[in-house]
Amino acid sequence: MVTLASVTVLALAGVLPGRAAVADETADDTGAYAFAEDARRIDGTASTADAMELKPGRTYRSTLPASGAVHYRLELDATTSTYVSATAAPPAGRTASVIDGVKVSVQDGEGRSCDVDTASFGTAGSRHPVAAWAMREISPGRSLCQEAGTYYLSVERVDPDGEGSSPGPWEMELTAVAEPPVEQAGAPSAPKEWNSAPPQPFTGKPERRSGGAGFSRATPVGQGVWRDDIRPGQTLFYKVPVDWGRQLHATAELGGSGKGVRGYTAAALDLDLYNPVRGRVVDVGVGYDGSRKAESLAPLPPVLYANRHAGGRQTGAMRFAGSYYLVAHLSAAVADDFGDGPVPLTLRVRLDGAAQDGPGYAGESVPPDVFTVTEEDREAAAGGEDAGDDTTFRALAVGGIGTGTALLAGLGVWTLAARRRAVP
Repeated sequence: MVTLASVTVLALAGVLPGRAAVADETADDTGAYAFAEDARRIDGTASTADAMELKPGRTYRSTLPASGAVHYRLELDATTSTYVSATAAPPAGRTASVIDGVKVSVQDGEGRSCDVDTASFGTAGSRHPVAAWAMREISPGRSLCQEAGTYYLSVERVDPDGEGSSPGPWEMELTAVAEPPVEQAGAPSAPKEWNSAPPQPFTGKPERRSGGAGFSRATPVGQGVWRDDIRPGQTLFYKVPVDWGRQLHATAELGGSGKGVRGYTAAALDLDLYNPVRGRVVDVGVGYDGSRKAESLAPLPPVLYANRHAGGRQTGAMRFAGSYYLVAHLSAAVADDFGDGPVPLTLRVRLDGAAQDGPGYAGESVPPDVFTVTEEDREAAAGGEDAGDDTTFRALAVGGIGTGTALLAGLGVWTLAARRRAVP
């Protein structure tokens, strides 16, 4: 006999087990990277002749082999700058070669290099998600890679045979972003002077804000003091909306373990800053001995379109407004002295300067608004749309209840029809 209770349980069964499965997966793999839900699976090829196309505005998921490069195709015009990023998500591990990581490059159809970048695990000593970016930039100061045509993205391991590195293939997330030209042509020079003095870290009562597990799941934060817990081997993602003309400062602080245990991890916490196209800007390491330790990112220039004409890549990376990502990784080696339990993490974020108008783009970026700070972005950063809350679960539960209601209604119609058929 089918009862009301049993139908309700059946209706919700498609929701609750899924939630439990997600929780179990997170618990079993602290260092797991959360790929974008809409990422499309694509295969890299050993030869450019067979390369599959990457389209701006889309996110892809692919595989990076232990050795050898994989290639992807880009069809580009003669007016739009294109930025591509590869986020390597190796399996979590306690050991890694210092120089191992991912290398990306963009070449034109004749094999000439447009740009190249590398990202490594550094001295953290544990494998974790790292991203590298490369570009085909339209600029009056460049002679190569300015024509419309077919270009190629190549991705490979930096040190495939490094001691302590993972020998198997890595999962990888790829993105491509298109930036339109500006209405006023020319090459304005980058500012020669800006406030490079390290400011005092932002003070105030910390507000709890759980970090996300990937770029697409990054938790929005704004100016303020943000508190979370991070476990050895874990990587947390936050995003900060930064307007044109504003200057971003960030400090990472590890709290005391409270266990009275002695020990020291030289590169316990790695804090990386990535720009809106997932290009690494700067990073800082924090040593840990069980007591409170803090370090700040090096001072960065205000976000200006003209920064792209600066000599250094660090300043050049601050070339557009949008969401900047703070990515914190706690080395797995911390567990050797202080156990596998969480360590208090505090992020102090400061935004100086007044917001300015953008450069005046002659068209839309792809995806839209990637180089814009919207009112929704500001509200999310201030209001605490937490990547670790139960919003998704509540939505699924409502959907499940709705499904259950529909099932109950259908069952009622079926029962009524059966009774009518039974009446002489």
